[in-house]
Amino acid sequence: MDPLGARSQFVEVQTLSTWEWQPDPEGEEKEYNFSQQAFLSPFPYREDINRKIVLYNGNVALLNCTAIVNTSNETLTDKNPISESIHAYAGPELRDEMLKLKGCRTGEAKMTKGFNLAARFIIHTVGPKYKTKYRTAAENSLYNCYRNVMQLAKEQAMASVAVCVVSTTKRGYPLEDATHIALRTVRRFLENYGESIETVVFAVTDTEEPTYRKLLPLYYPRSEEEERASLPLIPTDIGNSEGEPVVPERQIRIAEKPGCLEVDSEAETLDSDLGQVGTHAFSRMEGDVDKQRKLILQGQLSDATMQKQHQRNYNRWLCRARAEDLSDIAALKALYQTGVDMCGRTVMVLVGRNIPVTLIAMEKALLYFIHVMDHITVKEYVMVYFHTLTGEHNHLDSEFLKKLHEIVDTKFKNNLRAFYFVHPSFRSKVSTWFFTTFSVSGMKQKVHHVETLQQLFTCILPEQIDIPPFVLEYDARVRPYTHHSLCLFGLIQ
Repeated sequence: MDPLGARSQFVEVQTLSTWEWQPDPEGEEKEYNFSQQAFLSPFPYREDINRKIVLYNGNVALLNCTAIVNTSNETLTDKNPISESIHAYAGPELRDEMLKLKGCRTGEAKMTKGFNLAARFIIHTVGPKYKTKYRTAAENSLYNCYRNVMQLAKEQAMASVAVCVVSTTKRGYPLEDATHIALRTVRRFLENYGESIETVVFAVTDTEEPTYRKLLPLYYPRSEEEERASLPLIPTDIGNSEGEPVVPERQIRIAEKPGCLEVDSEAETLDSDLGQVGTHAFSRMEGDVDKQRKLILQGQLSDATMQKQHQRNYNRWLCRARAEDLSDIAALKALYQTGVDMCGRTVMVLVGRNIPVTLIAMEKALLYFIHVMDHITVKEYVMVYFHTLTGEHNHLDSEFLKKLHEIVDTKFKNNLRAFYFVHPSFRSKVSTWFFTTFSVSGMKQKVHHVETLQQLFTCILPEQIDIPPFVLEYDARVRPYTHHSLCLFGLIQ
């Protein structure tokens, strides 16, 4: 902690100039010469996107934003300058927390708390080792690094994220090639899913800054003139609509189903063709499915076999969750991670009012829940459900909840230590009692009805939980005797 009155070493992201207003290092206005013809740039001038971009030359560990990115190796023990600086400022708790992650595969992203950093969270990712003969694989892995970082930031409703250069010198990735992938991946993500993300900082060193300054105008032109001037410099390979590298020779359509007679029908789609591949027992290397189902009905399968089947089923749902675009569900901000409770357990928040049950595909909601919660549930956690001001169109029916309980992995149930039901109605209390008594087992003792936020704060400190403003207002209005306490906590004015 800085001494009283001393200037903080941390840098506020809000004080940094956005790319829209950053001048060229030469300090001179550029003159553009081009012919009068139609220009169709794949990365058109977008003032709204430019306002979200910051190029920062400095230590990413010192940035005060929602999350910063740490680049490491598969065991999360890499000793590169970025990682070492983050560990130095975050403190020893970070190393202990990273041990619990049990590594990270190339291209994946995992999250921890920021501990002593100004940033609240740290997103850890692993860049690929670059070899010319495996260039395509390296490009895809690096794309996945940036894509998964941005996806995690959106899922957790983060306002700002600072991205370091993921491809470290130690891994041998050419800087200019890596910068192209980084800039276009972030650009495409902001175009398609970036409504809730306010700031993306590209944190670079003295060595990396010239390359970023040279290539940023290609993907984030600051005027229509700069857009036109940059067009001839944009590489031919700019990936697909998501920025993902495309390998033309791999775009092969499977025209007929293996093992089936050819059917002359134009109505068959690619989805129906692919849907038959790998769905039978032999292709999944399983036993006779019909026989196993019969044994389940007769109660003759062992617990170990049934557990194995349940795990296999959950893994299929998890694979679907990771592959599907769930950004529309994430945009609801109905499920997000916040701080920790009094016992140091992760707190997940569920906002009932933000779930328009009648307007969304509930299967996608189920996939999103699995996707967000899978890495959280590897250790003990608690859930806070705000029932505040919910209507009939927000209420999840018992069949959906029962299906969710049957699908999720055992770690979801075993590591859930408490479920805080905030602002319950009489009807919701009755429904919860019936559901936990007759539909699911082992949940009844974990559910705690919380009438006021003041009661919730006896389990979770106010600074450790992000509470929607309408919940604070409702609690102060309906339960005015708690209003003074909330003012003391600084949660309302």
